[in-house]
Amino acid sequence: MPKPKVLFLCTGNTARSQMAEAFLRRYADDRFDVYSAGLEPQEISPYARLVMEEVGVSLEGQYSKGLAQYLGREHFGYLITVCQQAEAACPIFPGVGKRLYWPFEDPVAFEGSEEEKLAKFREVRDQIERRILEWLRELDAEQGRDRR
Repeated sequence: MPKPKVLFLCTGNTARSQMAEAFLRRYADDRFDVYSAGLEPQEISPYARLVMEEVGVSLEGQYSKGLAQYLGREHFGYLITVCQQAEAACPIFPGVGKRLYWPFEDPVAFEGSEEEKLAKFREVRDQIERRILEWLRELDAEQGRDRR
């Protein structure tokens, strides 16, 4: 039986959706095929790569992709929008089982010193990891699984 596909969607596919993709792969690669995309894709933020490496998760092999790459070509069990702008601008996406909205602050837009920027990326990274783990527990509870 094929694994459900999950698509994390953001505006630029530079940080939040990339981190979510990597965390879901880390924790549930056996259960899902995981993707990410952006409405206006740009290069992955070096800060995102750095803060993920700090927790032992590599973004190696991940790259920024546009939503058009998937529209009408893939069926996703879950479309998870991780920013307000993408949620508002995302078109009707045929072939999606469930659409979820998990808004996270955009660390790329944060302005401050190098250390302040890194702190913001770490904060958002940790929020995303907690939300992924919470969602997996919710799914397990719905399916009667015990996953600790």
